[in-house]
Amino acid sequence: MRISLDAMGGDHAPRTTVEGAVETVNETDDIEIVLVGDRELLQKELKRKHYPPERISILHTTQTVQMDDDISTAIRRKKDSSIRKGIELVKNQEADAFVSAGHSGVVMATALLLLGKSPGVHRPAIATTMPTLTGKFVLIDAGANVDTEPENLLQFALMGRAFSKRILGVEDPKVALLSIGEEDTKGNLLTKEAFKLIKNTDINFAGNIEGKDIFVGVADVVVCDGFIGNIVLKVSEGLADTIMKMLKREIADIKTGKIAYMLLKPALRNFKKKTDYSEYGGAPLLGINGTCLISHGRSSSKAIRNAIKLANEFAKQRFYQKIIEELSRYRDILSPQQQPEPVKTT
Repeated sequence: MRISLDAMGGDHAPRTTVEGAVETVNETDDIEIVLVGDRELLQKELKRKHYPPERISILHTTQTVQMDDDISTAIRRKKDSSIRKGIELVKNQEADAFVSAGHSGVVMATALLLLGKSPGVHRPAIATTMPTLTGKFVLIDAGANVDTEPENLLQFALMGRAFSKRILGVEDPKVALLSIGEEDTKGNLLTKEAFKLIKNTDINFAGNIEGKDIFVGVADVVVCDGFIGNIVLKVSEGLADTIMKMLKREIADIKTGKIAYMLLKPALRNFKKKTDYSEYGGAPLLGINGTCLISHGRSSSKAIRNAIKLANEFAKQRFYQKIIEELSRYRDILSPQQQPEPVKTT
């Protein structure tokens, strides 16, 4: 598979993006990477690395989207950016997937503009995996849509279930709707109406789930709008970092702190690994005609490497086609504007 990587995207690019690309090709034998960005800067980084040169190439671009760029302005005026050119490779079938740790808003807007929505999808959504006491769960939407309709949440549930089943290997994913109480009478108008729609399917629906329970492991997929989802994502990330710092501070204050730290070090390392976003790589934008992964702006080389590997898995399975197939099974309950076209068989 050939992965297009926005080599200029992220707080520490191009150092971390190049490192992540090199680590990936050195660890795998089925991935080729196109580094999209400033050729001179990328060649400078590559000179310091050892890797199979036939598996990393460069597509030169003259523009870079900055994190504070206005979305519409960036799309209109930066047509030679690493984001746009990287997604164009997917559109032109010169790459199987695109990965970026750059401006997520520009990535989403450009992907929609160039690749388009999958048939039947009204609102593409960002799906991300997060840790639980027993494994992982899929949070969808994690930030693509701040304003949604109940039918959108139904589609998010279907797409999230497909992610959990096809990529994470959960046989019959349990889906829950994030709300302020477990009862179906709790929540706002959006969640109450979405509850009725999801309940009216054959989805393994666990009903409403409260925020305090999403990390326990009672659901494999947690559905919400992008406004709430992004808050959940950022709060959990900040909380995990804070807890780790508090633990280290408390241990240091103990008279036998050094001994205690050495004893607890393996446990602390495991905790950090489970709550570290770099372990999960990136979040796919589901519902578009292609594979596009969005990584954290602070992505390390490890996060980039894991994002590339995840993108490779999505591309190998042609997952965006699985979304179309999944939605086609629920044509009768989707509104006319959301009904997918019949899946063609040969």
